[in-house]
Amino acid sequence: MDPQGDFFERVYEVVRQVPYGRVTSYGAIARYLGTARSARVVGWAMNQSHGLEDLPAHRVVNRMGLLTGKHHFGGTRLMEQLLENEGVRVSDNRVVDFEALFWDPAREL
Repeated sequence: MDPQGDFFERVYEVVRQVPYGRVTSYGAIARYLGTARSARVVGWAMNQSHGLEDLPAHRVVNRMGLLTGKHHFGGTRLMEQLLENEGVRVSDNRVVDFEALFWDPAREL
């Protein structure tokens, strides 16, 4: 059994539940999974997720709403474009109205 692989799968299960037009953070996912200090590992999981077509990875941003993972998406603005297609406004690589659009799995699941 691969503990890191199991953790990554748990991350992906949460990310698949982030609603259309909403965003969450690496830290919120880590807290929900009971590993509050592992936001960076959640980021690593997201970096490994690019072959998973059913995973809305573009909905995961940092704790301030910054699109810190954007360089892992093909194209220069793909992450931003995917969010904008869902009605999420982005300005200067940051989600506009982040607090209003934030989805906290600890409260929602």
